[in-house]
Amino acid sequence: MSNTASLKKEYAERIAPALMKQFGYSSPMQIPVLKKIVINEGLGMATADKKIIEVAINELSAITGQKAVATVSRKDVANFKLRKKMPIGVMVTLRRERMYEFLERLVRVALPRIRDFKGINSKLDGRGNYTLGIDEQIIFPEINIDSIERIVGMNITFVTTAKTDEEGYALLKEFGLPFKNANKKD
Repeated sequence: MSNTASLKKEYAERIAPALMKQFGYSSPMQIPVLKKIVINEGLGMATADKKIIEVAINELSAITGQKAVATVSRKDVANFKLRKKMPIGVMVTLRRERMYEFLERLVRVALPRIRDFKGINSKLDGRGNYTLGIDEQIIFPEINIDSIERIVGMNITFVTTAKTDEEGYALLKEFGLPFKNANKKD
C-alpha cells in the first residue's frame, strides 16, 4: 500500500499548495479534488453472446482491482435486437485508495504502452471533469495478450470538484496526465 499513498501524499504536499497559489484560493476547501474515476466498457455485441459480458467483467476487475458490474439496457430497441434489462456493458467506479492506485498505474505504465503515443486530448466537459477514451484494453499489464478473445475499448472518466475546465485541467495535469498541448496552455 506504499504506492497508493504516494499519489495521495503528493496531492497533499505538492499539488494542493500549487493549485492554491495558482488560483489564489482563500480556503483549502476551494482546492479541486479528484472525487472518483469511472471506467466504462460499452459492449453492444453482447446482445448476441452472453459470454462477452463475463469476460469483460473479469478483465475490468483485473485491471482495476475491484469487481466490475454489468450495465443493463433501459428500454427495448428493435433495430439493435435489444430488450429491456439486457446486459450491454461493464463499469467500475473507483474511489479513495484504489482510485489513486489506478491513476498511478494508468499514467506511469499503461499510457506509455500505447503505440505512437503523442499525448491525450485536453478537452474537458465544462465542469472540470475529463473523459479519456482508450481503444484497446491490452495497454494494461494485467491483461494477458494471449488470452484475450477480442480487443475492446473503454472510457475512463475523471470526476473532480473543480468548478471550471481550467481548474480541472490544472489538477489533472499536476497528477501527471500527459496532455497533448500542455505547453500551449501554460
